[in-house]
Amino acid sequence: MTDGIAPAPPRPAARILVVEDDDNIATALEYVISREGMDCQRVASGAEAMARIRDTRPDLVLLDIMLPEVSGYDICRDIRTDPGLSDVRILMMTARGSATEQKRVLALGADGFISKPFELKFLRHEVHRVLGGGA
Repeated sequence: MTDGIAPAPPRPAARILVVEDDDNIATALEYVISREGMDCQRVASGAEAMARIRDTRPDLVLLDIMLPEVSGYDICRDIRTDPGLSDVRILMMTARGSATEQKRVLALGADGFISKPFELKFLRHEVHRVLGGGA
């Protein structure tokens, strides 16, 4: 017996793009993201990042600051100045986890900031927070 209300369609998995040049860190990020039921792709250089972001329009970009060729700062700035990417969320990552660094990335328009090395629990929390799903 039904109440006449159709069930909501399943929500598509969040699409995450990891922009990270360190293979070990990228592997850990991909593992955590896939365990959360999200779709994960990766690029290893800043030069590849914007083309992939424009092509795939991910829900979230996990963006390292120190990248070969193009910095995470430049990529963040490019995302935020492209009106077609206004719904893309950005979580920036760096080994330089000072308060000054955090203020700088948030001023550029990042939605969050995590310091490396990071705890996997905190990473999961931040990914869900930035995507709007709470902890």
